Amino acid sequence: MTEVIHTAPDEALTDQPAYREPGRFIDSADPAIRARAQGIVEGAADDREKAIRLFYHVRDGWRYDPFNFRLTPEHHMASTVLAADHGYCITKAVLLSALARSIGIPSAIGLADVTNHLTSEKLTRQMGGSTLFVDHGFSLLHVDGRWVKAAPAFNIELCQRFGVAPTEFDGRADAILQEFDAKGRRHMEYLRQHGAWSDLPFDKVERDFHKAYAGSDMIRQSGDRPASEKAGAAGDDPFGTR
Repeated sequence: MTEVIHTAPDEALTDQPAYREPGRFIDSADPAIRARAQGIVEGAADDREKAIRLFYHVRDGWRYDPFNFRLTPEHHMASTVLAADHGYCITKAVLLSALARSIGIPSAIGLADVTNHLTSEKLTRQMGGSTLFVDHGFSLLHVDGRWVKAAPAFNIELCQRFGVAPTEFDGRADAILQEFDAKGRRHMEYLRQHGAWSDLPFDKVERDFHKAYAGSDMIRQSGDRPASEKAGAAGDDPFGTR
């Protein structure tokens, strides 16, 4: 398998085979991944239109649910996410990157630390007392000769329910988490960029999560609880606005 490449935040991504070939997590050669991507982009005029279609397919086709996840390698593989109906920022980014790569659009995974200025006490407790979201994941797609960021985390229904403007993607500009909500209140703020990887650095994510959320039962139990067992209820607010 191709060696995973890490590019520092202040360095430019270069055109290398690792961004085009299947990885352990960005398993773009999986037949189901390839078939899904082909079906979504059929008839698209160019790579930009293909990237846009894939972005919205992932953004709105998988419910954002940070409570119901498992911190295991298997559950962070794109083919596993494809078979689910939900995900969180990292798994949805991995899926988007795999779908894009399967049709010839080079892709990578970016990680950054963000803070949610509207976090509720309930969500803070779930995160072990922290308001910091470490290793927020997003895709990087190479479209029309340049790399653009694409964060497909928050599905449209969720945004409408909690009054957050959805992230839009035109294939030209970066599409990242919203700095303000629909009422103009400060929402998400990017604090630290960690760079980009040609495949998900799962060991880093696992280590960082356990360190940042040492007091969180949700994280401590995420590696071995049954997939059907949720840390949160259906009415939980993943934005932390209530």
